Amino acid sequence: MKARILDVDALRAISPAALAAYARGEGWQKSDSYGIYSDVYSADRRPEIILPRTDRLGDYATIVSKLISIFAKTADRDELVTYRDLIGADRDVIRVRSLGDSNDGSVLIDAGVKIVSQARDMLLAAACAARSPQALFRAGANREAMDYMRSVRLGQTEHGSFVVTLLAPVPPQLQLPFDPAWLDFDQEPYERQVTRRLTQALDASRNAVERTMPGEGAEAFEKAVSAGVSANLCEAVAALVEQSNGLEINVTWAKTRPTPEIHHAIGFSLADAEILKEAGRTFRDRHPKPDVSLFGTVHQLKRDHEEVDGLVALKVLMDGRLQSVRAVLDQANYSIAIQAHDQKAPVAVKGDLERVGQRWQLTNASVTGFGADDGSDGEPLP
Repeated sequence: MKARILDVDALRAISPAALAAYARGEGWQKSDSYGIYSDVYSADRRPEIILPRTDRLGDYATIVSKLISIFAKTADRDELVTYRDLIGADRDVIRVRSLGDSNDGSVLIDAGVKIVSQARDMLLAAACAARSPQALFRAGANREAMDYMRSVRLGQTEHGSFVVTLLAPVPPQLQLPFDPAWLDFDQEPYERQVTRRLTQALDASRNAVERTMPGEGAEAFEKAVSAGVSANLCEAVAALVEQSNGLEINVTWAKTRPTPEIHHAIGFSLADAEILKEAGRTFRDRHPKPDVSLFGTVHQLKRDHEEVDGLVALKVLMDGRLQSVRAVLDQANYSIAIQAHDQKAPVAVKGDLERVGQRWQLTNASVTGFGADDGSDGEPLP
C-alpha cells in the first residue's frame, strides 16, 4: 500500500520555490503564465502541470497534494518519498546516519537523544566556523550562529538505520545558472557557507584521522583548522560515532541554489572516535577558551613596587578537579583580589583560559564577584 500525504500543515510546509525547483530537476520547464499567481510547466511525455507562485492561496494545500500525486506517479515512487524530496528541495538537507547493530534501525533511547543533540552541536560548530575558522569556540556566544540554528528544522525520521535529518535554510538563487558551479566561498550567503563549511570540515577531519596513523595527527589537525575543524566539531563527531558502530553524514544540496554535485557523503568508523576525542582535547589544551567564568579562592599574590598590575594564583574547580590558575590583574581588580585573600573569601573571575606549558593561565582577566578594595598587599608568590 502506498502512503498519501493528507496533513494540511505538512503540505503547506512545501514552498512554491521547492515545487518549481523539483519540477525543473525532473525535466519540466516553465512554458507560460497561468493567471496572476501560477505558471504552466510542461515536459515531453509528461503531463502539463500548474505550479503556484505563492502559498497564500486558499487551496494551496490541495494544489500541493495533487502535485505530489503527479510527481510520484510520473517517477513511479511513493508519495511519502516524494514529499521528503520536496520538503528539502529549498534547503540543504543534512542526514546523520547511525550505523547501529539493530536490524530494525532502532537505537536505545538514551543513544537516540545523544545523536540528535550531537548532530546539532556538529552543525553549530560549522556555523561558528563559517565566517572565521578557529580551533575552539564558545558556541553560545556566537549570535549569528545561534540565530542560524534557530532556523534549522528537524526533519521526519526515515526507514532503515537510525537517521537524524536536519533541514538547513538556504536563500534561493535568483538567477539560476545554465551550468551550476561553486561560487567563491565569500560570495555565498551565510546559510550556504555553513553547510559548505560543514562538508569541508568533515572532509578535513577525515583526512586528518587517516594521517594520524603515521604519527602526523597533531600537525594534521592543526592544519585542518582553516577548513573548519575545531575542538567543538571533533567532539561532536566523536560522540556521534560512539553511539553506534559507525557514522555516515550526507549533505543533499538545495535545488533552489544549484551546485556541481547533488550530494556530499562522509563516513567515520568506530575506531575514529578516540582519535577525534584526542584531537578535541588537544585543541582545548593548546588554544584559549574565551570568556570563561571561574569560581575559587585567591591562593597567592605578587606585585612589584614599581608595577601597577599584579599576578595572582587562584585555586578553582575545573572539570571536577581543583586546579591552579594564574592571572595578571590590573590595579582595580588586583585590589579586589587582595581583599578576597585577606578575608579568605571566594571570588569569581572571568577571562580567556589557556594552557601555557604545564600551567593554566587566565588572560584579559577581571574579578566579577567580590567587594571593594581595602588598599592592602597580600603575601608574595615565590
